[in-house]
Amino acid sequence: MKKRPADLMRFYRLMEDLQALNGGLHRLASAKPDFSWPQRGVAWFYEKGESRSESGSGARIVRVSTHALKPELNSTLWERLSADATGSHRVSVFRTLIGLSLRDLTGNTEPQSWGRERAPGEEAAPDKAELALESAVSLYIGQMPFVVLAVDDEPGPRSARAFIERNSIALLSNYARPPIDPPSATWLGKRCGREKVRQSGIWNTGHVDAAYDPSFMETMKSLMQDMRAAAGM
Repeated sequence: MKKRPADLMRFYRLMEDLQALNGGLHRLASAKPDFSWPQRGVAWFYEKGESRSESGSGARIVRVSTHALKPELNSTLWERLSADATGSHRVSVFRTLIGLSLRDLTGNTEPQSWGRERAPGEEAAPDKAELALESAVSLYIGQMPFVVLAVDDEPGPRSARAFIERNSIALLSNYARPPIDPPSATWLGKRCGREKVRQSGIWNTGHVDAAYDPSFMETMKSLMQDMRAAAGM
């Protein structure tokens, strides 16, 4: 892990280039389905008030996301983004984690159903407390800037999207290792009921305790060249 500070600096330089390829930062609150989203890809999210402190200057990434990591799934990147933006928390881990944190921030214990599977025969329709929290989550996530990388490969756990997501998370995570670019004192994730979010400093729970393979950045570079070529840049 001695190379992690240098690898983070290299990673964030790629993120700056990717932002330029995206034509700037996107926000889910204003995102439209008819935008030229890639069919499949990886998304990285930022958050207001969260800055890098040791790997350089600028905003730090707080969430990595992709989709269709099982061969039987065929969801698009837009479908993943849309579910995170305004869907039910039961189909979005991202929404579940944000909701748990917002609930704690407001000092509420309701809805207790948030983040747990419904028992067989339990009422499927969300109650008023769930609907209110879903709305608050949509407002919060909607303002989080993000960028996307087009990775149009086949669904499955061995896809390039899975490789990039897994290793991005592992590189960014501070879980059980000396922290680099730790979250701010007021970061909402510190309120999260999931230890891996609190300890990692990002809105992910999978792969936060894994080692990373720095070659994922070479894969990213190659895919970014493809994006440039497709855009005639």
